[in-house]
Amino acid sequence: MDTQDPAVVEAVKASGESTLEKATAKAKETFDQLLNISLNIAVTGKTGSGKSSFVNALRGVSEDDDGAAPTGVTETTTKATMYEHPTMPNVKIWDLPGIGTPKFKADKYLKDVKLDTYDFFIILSSERFMQNDIMLAKEIRKKKKNFYFVRSKIDNDIRAEEKKKGFDEQKVLAIIREDCQKNLKDMGEPKVFLISSFDLAKYDFEILQNTLEEELPDHKRSALLQAWPVCSAASLEKKIKFFEGVIWAASLASASIAVVPVPGLSVACDASMVFLFLTRCYYAFGLDDGSLSRLSEKLNKPLVGHLTKSKLATAIREKTMARIQVSVSLATLATVEYVASLLPVVGSAAAAGISFATTYYILREGLKDLANIAREIRKEAELDTLCSNSQMS
Repeated sequence: MDTQDPAVVEAVKASGESTLEKATAKAKETFDQLLNISLNIAVTGKTGSGKSSFVNALRGVSEDDDGAAPTGVTETTTKATMYEHPTMPNVKIWDLPGIGTPKFKADKYLKDVKLDTYDFFIILSSERFMQNDIMLAKEIRKKKKNFYFVRSKIDNDIRAEEKKKGFDEQKVLAIIREDCQKNLKDMGEPKVFLISSFDLAKYDFEILQNTLEEELPDHKRSALLQAWPVCSAASLEKKIKFFEGVIWAASLASASIAVVPVPGLSVACDASMVFLFLTRCYYAFGLDDGSLSRLSEKLNKPLVGHLTKSKLATAIREKTMARIQVSVSLATLATVEYVASLLPVVGSAAAAGISFATTYYILREGLKDLANIAREIRKEAELDTLCSNSQMS
């Protein structure tokens, strides 16, 4: 057999690359899905239950920030209002109209707010759950959607009770939880999550996150992990682990682009993937100016300065990759990948290998850098010490 025959070369090339092409195509699909999957969260409850405050807390914005859900003692929501997550536009949180009217009809309400839009419902109450909450939950269950009862404004209850003699926070929380569950006995034994929208590190916010992760489909879980606020060291580590798992898919997807013999294409796509991935890490870890400023104000500690220790974090903050040294190595690869991709069989595989290794290294080191900054900030702010003390009190 003449191994130099063009037909033979093409046949060998096709058989040698078919597995790689399938794997890289799948990796690209996985990477795109992990970072761009939609998630729609519905937040409902009666007037004054703190729906808008909860929506703002999930989005990581203050009530006086531009684009925040309006809050007030009267019903400020008259129709389903969608709020995009500020750093993940594929995650949408919906502030639904109140359900406290005497003539409330659960089936009509769900039709009016377009039930099928949402992946799950959060049913909020700042007191005990009432008949309308139960009617709504039963109707949602009929439609085979998940719902979660959240008892809000727990910080108000604690402040009122702590003035009393013999105050015991855990006993107060147990009484509130038991009272809520008593009113929900028609629903079986549903979990009730006790939340303060103004202090997510306390009470059941992290337990709610863990429950949602367990019950959401895998592809929706990735959106939740990225968008959900960091409320503890454990939740931060969970985010870091998630992004570690995405590195492989991103690197393999990069390899698929390297097979295309167009000068500069792989470099441009690699840089785009690198920037998207690391920017997502940056925001998911709460390293953006807004998150750090709110935390600094709350704790009365300057924290934004920590970002200057990282060239990567500084570059993302200034929305440019020009200062990142690794971008130089990407530019160097342009000619190498192009030449390698023009070689028969092995050349194309070699180009893919070069792209994979480089992207993998950059993403791994970049993730490590941002994760360490996030850990350092939590340590400096003594957040986990404060959380431990509040849970023990």
